[in-house]
Amino acid sequence: QVQLVESGGGLVQAGGSLRLSCAASGRTFSYYAMGWFRQAPGKEREFVAAVDWSGGSTYYADPVKGRFTISRDNAKNTVYLQMNSLKPEDTAVYYCAADRFRNAQGMGDMYGMDYWGEGTLVTVSS
Repeated sequence: QVQLVESGGGLVQAGGSLRLSCAASGRTFSYYAMGWFRQAPGKEREFVAAVDWSGGSTYYADPVKGRFTISRDNAKNTVYLQMNSLKPEDTAVYYCAADRFRNAQGMGDMYGMDYWGEGTLVTVSS
């Protein structure tokens, strides 16, 4: 069993930066590919970024390429999402997810994930 807890959300002005963290419980964190997803008010949840178990392969949704960076520290059981040049349209609840048998690109399909966190709210003001 893996529990995921997101943190780091908050209110930021457009053009600013935030770093989200997702802390995982359990000793098998390094076995899992990790991903970030987001859900804006009135919209469906969507893929943001993913990293494979080793941290050596990453995958991004087009709207965040060049602005967001996903990384992981397996020694700390934590995955990060560095968000720069934030835009009002980035406003959403951000969720992390874990899956044992996917690669980074495979994390782009949110259905059937092994574990989800509860989310952290990011609000970008204009």
